[in-house]
Amino acid sequence: HRQDRDLRNTITIGTRNSRLALWQTEYIKAFLSRSSPDTRFEIREIKTTGDRILDTSLSKIGDKGLFTKEIENALLTREIDIAVHSLKDLPTIQPEGLIIGAVTAREKANDVLISKNARSIAELPLNAFVATGSLRRQSQLLGLRPDLQIIGIRGNVPTRVDKFLASEADAMILAYAGLHRLGLDEHIAQIIPTDEMIPAVGQGAVAVEIRQGDDEVREIVTKLDDADTRVCVVAERAFLRSLEGGCQVPIGAFAQLSGGEVLLHGYVGSLDGRTGIRQSMTSAVENAEEAGVKLADRCLERGAAAILDLARTSSEGAAAEGTL
Repeated sequence: HRQDRDLRNTITIGTRNSRLALWQTEYIKAFLSRSSPDTRFEIREIKTTGDRILDTSLSKIGDKGLFTKEIENALLTREIDIAVHSLKDLPTIQPEGLIIGAVTAREKANDVLISKNARSIAELPLNAFVATGSLRRQSQLLGLRPDLQIIGIRGNVPTRVDKFLASEADAMILAYAGLHRLGLDEHIAQIIPTDEMIPAVGQGAVAVEIRQGDDEVREIVTKLDDADTRVCVVAERAFLRSLEGGCQVPIGAFAQLSGGEVLLHGYVGSLDGRTGIRQSMTSAVENAEEAGVKLADRCLERGAAAILDLARTSSEGAAAEGTL
């Protein structure tokens, strides 16, 4: 494949085939085409396990790599040369032979409320029905409003919006970045402050994964790398990795740069929202990864392991009130 690539001077980019994934990949392709005009870039769409199984909650399908494994396999077998992922989907431990070649500048990391009547979570009616496919969001929502009735929802961003609008649910929670990138801002009722709902690790950032040792491709994609975002997501991913959390557990982390330091917030909670551990710490930029580990240790000292064990084994998994 490398010889073919040299002859054709073509680099193949692999991605999921959702509208959001394709938007992100087209954005990266356009950037690389401008920065490396002598190279041709082509996109290959790859269907993942998470895309194929749409009638089951993510927490019940399995754990790590639901939206990345097939793409990573294509990278390892040299069918593609670059893999584009929403960073929040990428497991914190990658397959041997693969590395993150670049992390793009991050979009706003917040979650947002989509609602038919209310302008905020606080304004939702008593016992309102709220749709989300995320245990992290479920946990923090119920921590804020124990009366809320959680409904599971699956599908890509436009599908979720359509399902919600056609349903009798009162509200839904999604990531700001996906809605904004697809031009769906009109549906946003509230950008939820991160002190109310800590985002998923890496939310709003895009990861460009490559083969370790592929210096030619690394040199090309490194121009995409945003140093500030990388520092922040290194801290967040270290936090998640230290807690041995996949994407289907109620864990959140959000790092920001402030005055040359990293401010890292972490969350671990129960599925019913009754128990939640929130911890924060500040560190020097060069110690971002160490900060993630230390913050995880703080959470573990306060009982995070027992909370996560219960969440992993709980049959309640997704929402108790069914699925849209």
